Amino acid sequence: MIGYVSSLIIPLILCALSAFLFFDKKNYFDAFIEGAKEGLSVTVSLIPAMVLIMTALSMLSASGAIAFIIEKSNGFFEKIGIPSEILPLILTRPFSGSGANASYTQLLSETGADSFPAFAASVIMGSGDTLVYIISVYFSGARHVKNTAYTIPVSLCAMIFSVFFCCFLARLFY
Repeated sequence: MIGYVSSLIIPLILCALSAFLFFDKKNYFDAFIEGAKEGLSVTVSLIPAMVLIMTALSMLSASGAIAFIIEKSNGFFEKIGIPSEILPLILTRPFSGSGANASYTQLLSETGADSFPAFAASVIMGSGDTLVYIISVYFSGARHVKNTAYTIPVSLCAMIFSVFFCCFLARLFY
């Protein structure tokens, strides 16, 4: 019985909303069209920022800088409680969601899904997003924002804290 009722909830909500929109006096269709036009213009304005981000990330990966940073900082991160296996994920997560997914998939295949690094990486993947993308989306659409000087440093500090906190929680629950 509960399965039958739960399968009808979303169609009933959609029908109720449709009836409300149909009998209301406002013109919601025109509002939808205007919103779609604004969304399209925002999307077009994001294209240069996204091309820049993807180009910079590709250049960083191709230059070997990420591998160099991981190689030189392995011992330090192990001492402070962050598994060295998740360093590629931590370094790519602020810049690219697809790069972070690739690092995460590679980590799972190398360490196994039941390992502590995979568990910590899962917590990190579920608790954050790409910083540069979010910042570029927010500020490319916000025309009246002038003072953005502290955005990236504060965002990076929040990300670093979240990595430590995610590893702490992973150790607590693993």
